[in-house]
Amino acid sequence: MVDAKKTGILSFQHLRALVRQKVIRADVPITSRQIQPASLDLRLGTKAYRLLSSFLPEPSDQQSQFTIEDLYRSDMVMYDMDLTNGAILEKGHVYLVPLMERVKLPKDIRGRTNPKSSTGRLDIFTRVVTDLHMGFDEIRSGYEGPLFLEIVPRSFTIRVQAGLALNQLRLMSGKPMVSDSGLRAVHRKTPLLYHNGDSGKTDLAVSAKELRVNNGLFLSVDLQGSSDHSESIVGYRAKKNSHVIDLSLVGHYAASDFWEPLKRNATATMLLEPEEFYILASKERIQVPPSYSSEMVAYEAACGELRTHYAGFFDPGFGYANSSRKGTQVVLEVRPHDVPFRIHDGQTFFKVVYEKMRDIPTQLYGSALGSSYYQQGLTLSKHFKW
Repeated sequence: MVDAKKTGILSFQHLRALVRQKVIRADVPITSRQIQPASLDLRLGTKAYRLLSSFLPEPSDQQSQFTIEDLYRSDMVMYDMDLTNGAILEKGHVYLVPLMERVKLPKDIRGRTNPKSSTGRLDIFTRVVTDLHMGFDEIRSGYEGPLFLEIVPRSFTIRVQAGLALNQLRLMSGKPMVSDSGLRAVHRKTPLLYHNGDSGKTDLAVSAKELRVNNGLFLSVDLQGSSDHSESIVGYRAKKNSHVIDLSLVGHYAASDFWEPLKRNATATMLLEPEEFYILASKERIQVPPSYSSEMVAYEAACGELRTHYAGFFDPGFGYANSSRKGTQVVLEVRPHDVPFRIHDGQTFFKVVYEKMRDIPTQLYGSALGSSYYQQGLTLSKHFKW
């Protein structure tokens, strides 16, 4: 079993061991491709339930276990669909899908979940629900039971099928978050941020004096682009009307059918419209050393009335393995709320926190694992071709 005395995020080899020990299990065997350096992909089961609204199955004196039958009794289910051969999930509707995987966690191990990168870049809002728990995306210590995924496609109607992975699970113990002083110490030894210089220019690490920390590490948005050309694309906005996206198809769709490219303007600014969905990129390149993982803060009030990501988890080795170019840009999934919001190049826009790994993973993020975005710039999801 995993050493209960150590603190940190469980790594590739620990997750593989927990699968062997049936701590994480499924009727359809878990494959090696599901296991990432610090996370496990969670697969959709064979049924989807169209719900009247979102919900949380909190515990009560009358109930010790949540079941799908409870949803029917509460009149929450509008209809159900078989996902075995695929089904359409309509934009703007709420769905619940029981996942293939279930867990039986030790009392010292807890979990967190978040969408995979491709899920977030398609503006698919997802979060995991567990049996009688008062929070989304949290799996309490010692939890034994099924996992359910709430899915709300926001910009595009999508086609999914059983076995597809939209979310990922991380397991941890103790308090793995790295303090601000710890971040500065790590940065001095292995830089966490690099300036995103053009090709052929010197790519310098952000200096210790420039590093901005406050319960995490602040980064900014790039509205200048990596090219000197005046027509440089600095972002994308989702089109309001488009066709279905089949999530099983990679490199299949023309980006222009679904996205409006946003070009740099003379002032390097952008006006974000409420409830529109944007893909932008960070001004800096981030690096995650093998002993750490990193996560974006979902909403940082100090940076504006907007959400800057859905899928903000970075595995150990993200931006690290490429010896010729240190660091990788962060792709931002941005949805403003309430009011139009003007942003400018280099504006502080989001924050990342770093967490310690319990052990260095035997597999790191990168091309060897088939990682889709290990050398990304301003990149749409893997479903689009160029």
